[in-house]
Amino acid sequence: MLLRRLAVTALSAAAALTAAPVAGAAALPVPYPMPLPASETPAADTDPVPPTFVPPAGEDRLTVTVTGSGDRGMDGTYTLDCHPAGGTHPSARDACDRLDEMTRWGADPFAPVSPRSNCTMIHGGPATAQVTGTWAGRPVTARFNRANGCEIERWNRLRPLLPDTSF
Repeated sequence: MLLRRLAVTALSAAAALTAAPVAGAAALPVPYPMPLPASETPAADTDPVPPTFVPPAGEDRLTVTVTGSGDRGMDGTYTLDCHPAGGTHPSARDACDRLDEMTRWGADPFAPVSPRSNCTMIHGGPATAQVTGTWAGRPVTARFNRANGCEIERWNRLRPLLPDTSF
């Protein structure tokens, strides 16, 4: 039995090693421009790659629905267009700027709180929000509330897309 386990382990290790990439093999393409090696750096008269991804005009459109904020003037459904800023959102330019600041390769500005997070048991009021649409070429469907410290922090990170609440 022990000999059989050793043989299976050895065969598995050999299979894993043969499937590993060979040094010098072509790497997978990177979807966002990475810094070039010093030998391939563009001439000084060209613009550097910006740190955030700004998609072409018309691709960033979100619908934001807010309820229970404590201010009937803030509750409702708004549209937000970015690049250029527009729509019915009361702070469209500031909301677009904030989303641009938060948009980084590999990070989702609308990501939910991790289920493994330790959150303070603070209730931030009954406000809820739903954000749907497209941002940075990806579909967005996100729900927000202020049920605990983590959710409050997530909400506050997206201000002014989501409004300040009176609670």
